[in-house]
Amino acid sequence: MDSSEQREAHVNLFSSLVKERRFSELRKSCVSFAPVDLAEIIVQLSPVDAVTLFRLLPTEFATDVFEYLQPEFQTGLLQEMKKEEAGAILNEMSPDDRTALLEELPATVVTQLLLTLDAKEREIAQALLHYPAGSVGRLMTTEFLTVRDNWTVTQVLNHIRQFGHDSPYLNVLYVVDENRRLLSDVRLREFLLQPAEKQVSEFRPAFTTALHAKDPKEDAIELFKRYDRTMLPVIDSTSRIVGIVTVDDVIDVAEEVNTRDIHQLGGQTAFTEPYLQIPIHSMLSKRAGWLVILFLGEMLTATAMAYFEDEIARAVILALFVPLIISSGGNSGSQATTLVIRAMALNEVSLKDWHRVLRRELLSGLGLGIILGTIGFLRIALWSVFSSIYGEHWLMVGITVAIALVGVVLWGSIAGSMLPFLLKRCGVDPATSSAPFVATLVDVTGLVIYFAVALVTLSGTLL
Repeated sequence: MDSSEQREAHVNLFSSLVKERRFSELRKSCVSFAPVDLAEIIVQLSPVDAVTLFRLLPTEFATDVFEYLQPEFQTGLLQEMKKEEAGAILNEMSPDDRTALLEELPATVVTQLLLTLDAKEREIAQALLHYPAGSVGRLMTTEFLTVRDNWTVTQVLNHIRQFGHDSPYLNVLYVVDENRRLLSDVRLREFLLQPAEKQVSEFRPAFTTALHAKDPKEDAIELFKRYDRTMLPVIDSTSRIVGIVTVDDVIDVAEEVNTRDIHQLGGQTAFTEPYLQIPIHSMLSKRAGWLVILFLGEMLTATAMAYFEDEIARAVILALFVPLIISSGGNSGSQATTLVIRAMALNEVSLKDWHRVLRRELLSGLGLGIILGTIGFLRIALWSVFSSIYGEHWLMVGITVAIALVGVVLWGSIAGSMLPFLLKRCGVDPATSSAPFVATLVDVTGLVIYFAVALVTLSGTLL
């Protein structure tokens, strides 16, 4: 039985237990699951059954499960719950996960939910929501411990014993001065390995890496990757520590960024919801815009062919190779733009590297064009041995196709690689230069190159 079949079996079992009011058995079954696995089952239950199940779970365990649910499902559950039940879960949620939920809701709903929090948690929630949307401040949690530079190891360990139960993140402690300005961060294992009377200042690192609360949340991805960290402190404009960001939240941001870029590369506006949960009207609006733009762009292909109508009429054989020419150019352009955009995302290239990329794509495009041009020529030559489909001037037709392929593939590689640099220089997301957009651009210009080559090589024979 695969995992989907197992989930379906558990959904049916839980629904039956709720219907038969066998709550003791249901509770025992639920707590045997890991929170993330139970969350996958709950989303397939009816809202009424899901709320019933949540009422049976211990508050702390219910909160752990709740944090793994999608915001839309979380909202539906909260609406079905009593005010006290919703407040109990929201109070137990980690500040970062609670912020992620609240920022998805209308302001009136947020106001009502904030009233269900106790005074301390409400203050924390309001402080995090105060930071700009999409900033590091919206990602952070305030559940961390700080220590002073002049404390001994014994004092630090006593501090952990006294206040550590309020923080689930004890593997790193943050050293601050009397004004809570961040000085360093120290792993817990360092305290355990030092003599009891040794002061923190004697062994803590002299440097620290921190995020800034108002920076874009995407900035956190590079810092986590660069310094290979599982959590990083967050400071305000005065260098005071105000929170920490953990790697699980950064993974979510990375997934969001990658999803957006992939959607844009596919020629559509990025989706913010899972595919099966996106309303059809929303999907249409996000996909139609780019399709219309690309369709209008492809109309220029017909315009270009109409411009060379006389040449096509005199040498109909040229029309046979139009799909071959434009698809080769579009494919080479799509390859180049995908490579460059990914290299930009990984910080392998920057704006100042444009000339190096151009040089590489000139060589690559030329080499790829020669390879495809040679294959195209050999194909025409081989067919001409067994048939007269290309006529008595097959040699010149083959040369025309070969030269055109070299030019179109070379142009596609150059256009596809340089367009992301142009967009980034203009302050636009490079992923906007999607593969379909580049392909459309190269389709039109590829036709011009093809027929321009034909006018030169076939003049006096077919033209």
